Amino acid sequence: MFDISFYKNKKVLITGHTGFKGSWMCQLLVMAGADVTGYALEAPTSPSLFDMLGLDKKINSIIGDVRDLKHMLEAFETVQPEIVIHMAAQPLVRESYQEPVYTYETNVMGTVNILECVRKVNSVKSFLNVTTDKVYLNREWNWGYRENEELNGFDPYSNSKSCSELVTSSYKNSFFGGDSGVMQGNGIGDEKGRVVAISTARAGNVIGGGDFATDRIIPDCVRSAEKNVDIVVRNPFSTRPYEHVLEPVVAYLMIAQAQYDDISFADNYNVGPNETDCWTTGDLVSLFCNKWNEFTGDNIQWINKHDGGPHEANFLKLDCSKLKSKFGWEPRWNVETTMEKIVEWSKAYIDGNDIVEVTERQIKEFIS
Repeated sequence: MFDISFYKNKKVLITGHTGFKGSWMCQLLVMAGADVTGYALEAPTSPSLFDMLGLDKKINSIIGDVRDLKHMLEAFETVQPEIVIHMAAQPLVRESYQEPVYTYETNVMGTVNILECVRKVNSVKSFLNVTTDKVYLNREWNWGYRENEELNGFDPYSNSKSCSELVTSSYKNSFFGGDSGVMQGNGIGDEKGRVVAISTARAGNVIGGGDFATDRIIPDCVRSAEKNVDIVVRNPFSTRPYEHVLEPVVAYLMIAQAQYDDISFADNYNVGPNETDCWTTGDLVSLFCNKWNEFTGDNIQWINKHDGGPHEANFLKLDCSKLKSKFGWEPRWNVETTMEKIVEWSKAYIDGNDIVEVTERQIKEFIS
C-alpha cells in the first residue's frame, strides 16, 4: 500500500530526525519531494549519518529537546504539519540503566509533550508514535508477541517505551476517542470535533548502514572490521528479530499514509521480520563475518566475551500478522540480503566513497 508519491509536498514533522533511523527516513522523504521538518537534539554520534547525507541543507532541521514543550509547540505552530512521526528517544538499554531519570523524561514526557502539540495544533491529521518490540512483558516465549499482549518492559528503556504506549492510548481515548472516551481503535473527534488518526508501531531490532551507536552489534562489527580486530560478542545466544532499517521506515510511512486517508487503519502494530529472520546474535555476527570477508578478502572473526553487563532479554519475537493482514505488507529484504547491504554501505564509508549515492541507491532498490 505504500506509495512514495503520496508524500510529495506533504508537510511532515519527524522527531529524532538526526538519529540513525530518522536520517534514513528524512533521505527517503526528501527523495519523495516532501516538505520535511525535523525536531531533535544534535546528532547523537560522531560521525553521524545525518551529517554525511547533508540533511541539514535538505530539510528544515530544528535543534530542540522533546522535553521542552514550549519550544516544540512553537515549532508545530510555525510549521503546521499534516503528518507527525515521533521517533525521538533515549534508545539504548545500557544507557537507561546508567541514566534512568533522563530515559523516562525523554521517552515518557517527550511523548506527553508531542501529543499535547498534536492536540493544540489543528493541522495534524496523522500521528505515529514509534516504540519498540521491548514494550512487552517478556516471558521468553518461543512464539511472537501480538499487539494485545501485556506491556511491561523490564529495563528502564523498555519500560519507558511501555509507558509511552500507555500515554498514547490515554490521549487517544481522552481527546480523540469520541464522547465515550473508550478506545475504539480509531482517533475520531476530540473536544473540538477534529479527526486525528493515531497509531503506534513496535519495531524489532533495526540494522543497516550508517549506524554508529555504542552498544549495538552491527556498529561494533563495522568498527572491528575497520580496525581488522576480532569482534567481541557479549551474548551470542540471545535471539532477536533483525530487520533492515528501511523495513520499519517504509512501514511507518505506509501506516501514516493509510490512516491519513482512512482512519480505520489507526491502530497498534508490530513491525518486524518473518520468523526465519529471528537470529541469535552469534549467528548474525557469523553472517557479517562471512559477507565481509567475501566482499573484502579480509579474514575477520568474532569471540564470545560476556562483560558482566546488566540484564537483557534472551529471547524475543514479534507476530506481525496484523500488519500483514490489514496492509498486505511483507518484509522485502531477509537478513542475508540486509547483511549484504550493510557490508556494501560500510565498505563504501570506510573507503571514503559517496555515501549519498550509496544510500539513495539502496532506497531505490528497496522501494522499486
